[in-house]
Amino acid sequence: MEREPEWIVKNAVAALGYDKVAEQLGKNARTVRRWIAGQTKASKSDLMVLEQLCFHLYKSPPKNTEFSFIDLFAGIGGLRQGFEENGGHCTFTCEWDEYSQKTYRANFDVEHELAGDINDIVGDIRKHIPITPDVLLAGFPCQPFSIAGVSKKNSLGRPHGFACKEQGNLFFHIASILEELRPPAFLLENVKNLERHDKGNTFRVIMDVLEKDLNYKVQYKVIDAKGFVPQHRERIFIVGFDGNTGFSWDDLQHPGPKAKTLKDILLPDKEVDDKYILTDNLWRYLQNYAAKHKAAGNGFGFGLVTKEGTARTLSARYYKDGSEILIDRGKSKNPRRLTPRECARLMGFDHEEKEFTIPVSDTRAYKQFGNAVVVPVVREIARIMKPHILDLTKRRSSLCTQQYSAQQAIQTMDNMSLQVENKRPLYAA
Repeated sequence: MEREPEWIVKNAVAALGYDKVAEQLGKNARTVRRWIAGQTKASKSDLMVLEQLCFHLYKSPPKNTEFSFIDLFAGIGGLRQGFEENGGHCTFTCEWDEYSQKTYRANFDVEHELAGDINDIVGDIRKHIPITPDVLLAGFPCQPFSIAGVSKKNSLGRPHGFACKEQGNLFFHIASILEELRPPAFLLENVKNLERHDKGNTFRVIMDVLEKDLNYKVQYKVIDAKGFVPQHRERIFIVGFDGNTGFSWDDLQHPGPKAKTLKDILLPDKEVDDKYILTDNLWRYLQNYAAKHKAAGNGFGFGLVTKEGTARTLSARYYKDGSEILIDRGKSKNPRRLTPRECARLMGFDHEEKEFTIPVSDTRAYKQFGNAVVVPVVREIARIMKPHILDLTKRRSSLCTQQYSAQQAIQTMDNMSLQVENKRPLYAA
């Protein structure tokens, strides 16, 4: 830590009070008081969150922003980062996982409400979001629709897609919020398989709701992040506007599939702890497992890649054995898995001037990055959406001004009529 732990805790409490600090960390106020009294010590992850909080409290005022957005199913903030870097300002966040919340708070200003379960807010959304944002962002859960998720649920005899009670209905919560708030624009993100799930019926329902029921102008595109980062990762992005615009996916500038290789994100070998190198037993098991499935004609196996190559898709299960992305260390050497820092780079979260803060364990970090969006892809989508977002907000502002002027004119006419009826001088004191 750059500062003494006592300084961090005391300054956070001085600025926010015990209750607010406790709320930010998911603790109770008594725990924070014990830290101040020196009876117990805050964990490293809690201190990292508080240090970032103090940084936000005492830093210079933010630059003027150009549009607002809300961040639903926020994860660790990949959608938010891409839109903030294009002039956006976040006014509300919703993320149910407490560990993702911790990472989110460690990396972003959270001066607004950070809600947990969306089920708890969807019925009274104006209470939580009183002012309509310019954009709604949502990377709603993909497990009910992903190939891996569907296969797992089928093997366990569990429903998937919209039939999944825990996660399948969350799209309809988004639709409900869109209907209530009516933002000028939205961006939804999910797995590529969403388009083909249930023989296309799932996607057909989604598009019907967005286009026919909600009357948004909608376009979608499957984008492979390969080239933005050295990773083959296909995701579907659905863009919607409340009105006609000149938006076109043709404006998206893809750097090309060979623009990045793993050597661009890997740490120097001397900086990688030996714990990330596969043990002899695990490496033997993975090789035998791959050989067994190859003989059976299946495609299951590990993904061994050199520094000049491109990784497979990083998944939330990477913490188990790292098999989908193994870095070749040379002949007669066991490969290694990526470090959490390399995963942050592989997903595009790190900046040249600032590393993304990782306040959680390796296991949690692998899950979080495996569930995240690729930030450079979102940044480019935000770039091509921005002029149309600004145009629609300008149109709305102009329309509101016209409506207000018309209402004022009607009110004036009503007042004049009433005064004439009462035979009173106009504008009498």
